[in-house]
Amino acid sequence: MTAIRLIVGLGNPGREYETTRHNAGFWWVDELARLHKLNFKNEAKFHGLTARGQLHGNEMLLLKPQTFMNISGRAVGALAQFYKIAPLEILVVHDELDLPPGVARLKMGGGHGGHNGLKDIIAHLGTKEFWRLRFGIGHPGGRADVSNYVLNDPRREERELIDAAMQQAQDIAHLVIAGKTEAAMLKLHSL
Repeated sequence: MTAIRLIVGLGNPGREYETTRHNAGFWWVDELARLHKLNFKNEAKFHGLTARGQLHGNEMLLLKPQTFMNISGRAVGALAQFYKIAPLEILVVHDELDLPPGVARLKMGGGHGGHNGLKDIIAHLGTKEFWRLRFGIGHPGGRADVSNYVLNDPRREERELIDAAMQQAQDIAHLVIAGKTEAAMLKLHSL
């Protein structure tokens, strides 16, 4: 049972991207920080915004890479190396095209499914073996439509479903952080 030491929310920096589907990882990590009264600060050496503090009794680092999605691994790699955090102690939170809005899933390892943020993190860590918390955003249908789709805002009813899934994931965050991932998955996946 390995406790999580680093939670990475994926997204794109800049106001124009704040409410887009691709920023689902940022949304969830922002809410986690708010609930635990942690504040983000810019740390250039980690190419991102970091927050640190106690979460459910564990010393925790939160990271929002400010590198743009496709080079998220640069930030994750720098921070993990500096603090000697193993891939198994990392949770990456991201949007997931292959799940419908309203669904949240936790998993260990696996491919990147065409997600450029994950692809870059895998390249920098040299392994696929890290935890992922995936928030469904649905799929636009055609591959050619994907980049436009993820860089646009979800429709209101989709956002409500995504927010509900995010709330469910906040409710099991303490289990994930403590390394009780089986219990967390059981709870989250049966909702």
